[in-house]
Amino acid sequence: QVQLVESGGGLVQTGESLTLSCAVSGNIIVMNTMEWHRQAPGEQREWVARMDSGGKPDYIDSVKGRFIISRDTDKKMVYLQMNSLKPEDTGVYYCRAQNLITRTNSGRADVDNYWGQGTQVTVSS
Repeated sequence: QVQLVESGGGLVQTGESLTLSCAVSGNIIVMNTMEWHRQAPGEQREWVARMDSGGKPDYIDSVKGRFIISRDTDKKMVYLQMNSLKPEDTGVYYCRAQNLITRTNSGRADVDNYWGQGTQVTVSS
């Protein structure tokens, strides 16, 4: 069974930093693109950052220059370093595995997308 578990959220003040972690577990064959999304209160969930299997990052414009996504594929971990945090960064942050290739109990390969349960980030002004 695949699980994505985020951690590292919390309450910080404007300008401070946080680093989120996402631990991926299960019978993983290939960890492809990994993403971070967030959902502010009353808003739709939005994509924030992604990193493909080759290590190429991409960011939503509002976090460019402030957030850094990284991954340790061997450890099945993904990170989001968030610097110079702003109140508008407040929300629940979710880790997503895109096209994760896993081995099922029957031995066949399966491809699917998975979400974590989220971790709350609150930035006070």
